[in-house]
Amino acid sequence: MDIFNSLFGVRIAFILGMLNLLLFMIILLTCRCLPTSRIGKNWLQNTAYKSFYKYHCHLWWIFGTSVLVHAVFAIGAFGIPF
Repeated sequence: MDIFNSLFGVRIAFILGMLNLLLFMIILLTCRCLPTSRIGKNWLQNTAYKSFYKYHCHLWWIFGTSVLVHAVFAIGAFGIPF
């Protein structure tokens, strides 16, 4: 299709790639294991972190959708590299 071979398709793939990196870091910071580690042992006492932590499951759905759409645009624009 023309959308994949256009500059728009490449830009969408790039933007979604950056969004994937950002969402990965956010999901990592809201991981259930992090507040119990030495790094974040008192994070669950913080109300700002608790209000952010409750969106962890929703972030996975956004991340999964973003990865899927990113993969479709990247394969459509560049093909399968083998």
